[in-house]
Amino acid sequence: MANELDEMTGPVNEQGRDINVIERQLPVKVGVGSVIFEVVLWLLGILPGLIFLFMKISARNYFRKLQQKIQADASQIDNFLEQRVQILQNVAPLVEKAIDLDKDVMKSVAAFRGGARSDSDRNVVSGELDRAFGRLFPQVEAYPDLKAHAAIADAMRQNNYLRKEITAARTLYNDTVNIWNADIYAWPTKMIVAARAGYTTRIPFTASAEVKARARETFF
Repeated sequence: MANELDEMTGPVNEQGRDINVIERQLPVKVGVGSVIFEVVLWLLGILPGLIFLFMKISARNYFRKLQQKIQADASQIDNFLEQRVQILQNVAPLVEKAIDLDKDVMKSVAAFRGGARSDSDRNVVSGELDRAFGRLFPQVEAYPDLKAHAAIADAMRQNNYLRKEITAARTLYNDTVNIWNADIYAWPTKMIVAARAGYTTRIPFTASAEVKARARETFF
């Protein structure tokens, strides 16, 4: 029997295909079959019904713990973003004393200091930080004396480290979200519990259109 998907013979899309994460939460639903399944278990005897009842309780507790894990993973991303905010706030005034710093950088610093940015939207905060550092550090690179400044050099190293940590934290968050999205459809126990609780799928981290566009640029 031939392979249903044959990478050697195509068909092939020569233009390629971009992909996007769909911003939609899908509710879990169960039909009449699940209700009949539970009724049959009780008709078979008290023991099967009780066993399944305890399985549902276990599944409900499992989902509650998993939700806390998702919250902890999301909080870790926020922690790293907050550290980047602190670096920006600390290093920008040092640079500003030495050169006529891009005013947009100082506006970003003032906005973060004044609480005009909310950590509830991680993509927005992350994008603003990327743009601010993207304007700040190129100016530093043009001044060797600034690059040699111990505090500024240390801030540049910390920023690079935190960007890697944010990427790792996002991967961990996506892994946990993927577990959730798979388990709420695990029939019968977990799916029935998820449907009764009104659970929906969760949306993993998504990169902004601006970041995707920048990723296609020539860097070297």
